[in-house]
Amino acid sequence: MPDELTDFGLTKVPIADKARRVADVFRSVAGKYDLMNDLMSLGSHRLMKRFAVELTAVRPGDTVLDLAGGTGDMTALLSPLVGDKGQVILCDINSAMLETGRDRLLDQGLVGNIEYVQGDAEQLPFAAGQFNAITIAFGLRNVTDKLQALTDMLRVLKPGGRLVILEFSHARHPMIKSAYQAFASFWPQVGKVITGDRDSYQYLVESIRVHPDQDTLKAMMEDAGYKLVSYHNLADGIAAIHIGVKGD
Repeated sequence: MPDELTDFGLTKVPIADKARRVADVFRSVAGKYDLMNDLMSLGSHRLMKRFAVELTAVRPGDTVLDLAGGTGDMTALLSPLVGDKGQVILCDINSAMLETGRDRLLDQGLVGNIEYVQGDAEQLPFAAGQFNAITIAFGLRNVTDKLQALTDMLRVLKPGGRLVILEFSHARHPMIKSAYQAFASFWPQVGKVITGDRDSYQYLVESIRVHPDQDTLKAMMEDAGYKLVSYHNLADGIAAIHIGVKGD
């Protein structure tokens, strides 16, 4: 019986092989990841992340999971909000991204309330009901079984806790969609110049195209058991923030 296939960008690969391929992508680009994000988003990803953090509604003393936290942008914003009595756990499946994030945050003097954990979004290494909020910024589209990941995130949330997903999505206006796709078509070549790796950025462009649109992702969150699911379109839907709440 042939292996079941899943999306790896616009290509189909065996499910068992996707995690390794994604790991190779982020191992390759970790050192220049933030520079490329700035170039690809013209700096707007930083504003999007600030808005996403505001929507978590975290307070001093809260425990927050920054999932697929990569190089630590979200953790850097969350850490001062939860304060000395709170905790932020930066979790990423990729050791190279996790090490890059830890080094960056230490360089910024952010210590004391941050913990680093290597873990898989589909099988989180945390107890049930541990977190007041979970953020995942530009990481969900790289997960193989998104519904499984959403379900496990719900498991580790406290009742009333929030999941906030910031992810590339689908522009609503046809002209903006076409313009954005034309802009994104340059990313692999820019990636080759900046990082020496064209193929990884080709995958990243393609992964955006096959990621579920806003309403599909909303329905997936509802299927996983989240309540009060809503989303905010950013830049006409080029990116979107989805919010879901764990019921009591």
